[in-house]
Amino acid sequence: MSLSLGRLRVRRPSKPSPDPEGRMALVEHLRELRSRLFKAVGAILLGMILGWIFYPQLFDLLREPLDMAIKNLQAQRNVDVKLVFGDVAGPLMLQLKVALIAGLVISSPVWLYQLWAFILPGLHRNERKWTMVFMGSAAPLFIGGVVVGYYAMPKGLNVLIDFTPSGVSNYPSVDVFLSFVLRLLLVFGVAFEIPVFVVMLNLVGVLSSATLARARAWIIFGIFVFAAVATPSTDPVTMLILAIPMTILFLASEQIARLTDRRRKAKLIAQGIDIEGIERAGRDD
Repeated sequence: MSLSLGRLRVRRPSKPSPDPEGRMALVEHLRELRSRLFKAVGAILLGMILGWIFYPQLFDLLREPLDMAIKNLQAQRNVDVKLVFGDVAGPLMLQLKVALIAGLVISSPVWLYQLWAFILPGLHRNERKWTMVFMGSAAPLFIGGVVVGYYAMPKGLNVLIDFTPSGVSNYPSVDVFLSFVLRLLLVFGVAFEIPVFVVMLNLVGVLSSATLARARAWIIFGIFVFAAVATPSTDPVTMLILAIPMTILFLASEQIARLTDRRRKAKLIAQGIDIEGIERAGRDD
């Protein structure tokens, strides 16, 4: 019995249908990660180029809080304070470091979006609508925290330099001073991101407003402890400048979580779900 070759058909494997929730295979995840990393690194490099070009202006901006602190102290007593380099390659390394930091700050909206866009396929469809909420608040709050820390810095530097004994010169290294500045700015920037993560945890159902209300006193106490430990200076003014906005932002995030829980509860009641029975069972557990 002969078979006609013309009738033979090669059956090609059909392409897998896309997941309705947007989930991807491992290879697709790796490709997505490569693409997101490439875009994030590209944005950081462009920001570094801008930071390299405007390095003189950025260095003057970073040095201005120290100049203000020295001016305030010299109105009270004579103090000899100036920045110095510890080695020949110090100026070059400082310019590279400032350019890198400027690149990270300038490109923060881009790499924050790339980070969130990579996590996005793992979320359910009803959770993805909060992408714009995250992107619309994360970068402005971080930049706002950096600005608040910048204006709080002269007071902290004033307190630290005031410990210099009379007749003794204080010549800090530029690297040490820059590390102090960056640590303070980073602490303020990250601290202002806490409400974003509190609201996001509430939106995905991990943290309820009732839990936040029960732990409110301890959270506020923890905020003040964090502000006292995280700020490089020892003065209470800098601590309060960090702790008070953090407390206000936390209370605001608690109110947002409460409104979200009320709307979620009303939606479940409209669907005929026994909310009181679920809450009663949760309290019994």
